[in-house]
Amino acid sequence: MITLYGVLRSRAARNVWLAKELGLSFTRVPVIQAYRLPDPLAADAPLNTASPAFRAINPNGRIPALVDGDLTLCESFAINLYLARKHGGPLAPADLREDGLMTMWSLWAVTECEPHGLAILLHSGGERSESDRRTVATAIETLRPAFAVLEAALRKAGGFLVGGRFTVADINVAEVLRYAQPATAFLAEHPAIGAWLNACQARPAFREMMAERSTEPA
Repeated sequence: MITLYGVLRSRAARNVWLAKELGLSFTRVPVIQAYRLPDPLAADAPLNTASPAFRAINPNGRIPALVDGDLTLCESFAINLYLARKHGGPLAPADLREDGLMTMWSLWAVTECEPHGLAILLHSGGERSESDRRTVATAIETLRPAFAVLEAALRKAGGFLVGGRFTVADINVAEVLRYAQPATAFLAEHPAIGAWLNACQARPAFREMMAERSTEPA
C-alpha cells in the first residue's frame, strides 16, 4: 500500500493528481507545513513538517513524502516519475529516450520556472502594494525566455511535451505553471501554453484533486 504524506495545498497535489490518473489505491496522511502553525511542536499541534514523527519519514522536513513498501521517497517530481515508471501505461515513458525527455522537462520546470511562478502567485490578488507589483513584473520578465521555449516546444510536439500524448511530464510542468496563472495577460501572449494548460486542467483527475484541495484550509 502506498502512503503519501502532505496536504493538497502543497506540492503533494502533483502526486495526488498523478495517482488519480493512474487509478492507484493509496493512503494520504495530511501533514501540514510547520510555518502555518503558531507552535508546530505544541502537544496538541496537528502532524506537521516539524513533527518528530514526520521527520522520521523525511528528515528534510518537507512535503510531500511517499512510502511504498520499503522505499521512502521525497521530492514531488521524483515521486511522480517513480510512480509513472512503476505502473506504466501511456503516462509513463515508452523507452529510454522518452524517459530522458520526461526527466529533462521536469527538471526544467523546477529550475527555469518554479521560483518565478511562485513569486507571481504569492504577490498577486487582493490589495497589492507597489512592491508586489514590481515583484510580479520582474518574475514575468524573467519567465519570458522560458515561456518562449515551452511555447515553441508545444507547437512542434503537437500540444503535449513528450510522445504526442499526455504524460507525467505534462503533469509535472503544468503544476509548476499553475503558479503563474494569475498573470493572465502574460499567459495570453502564449496561446499554445494556454491551450495545453486548459487541456491538462480539464482532465477529470485534476478536477477531482482540485475539488478535494478546495476543502482544505487556505
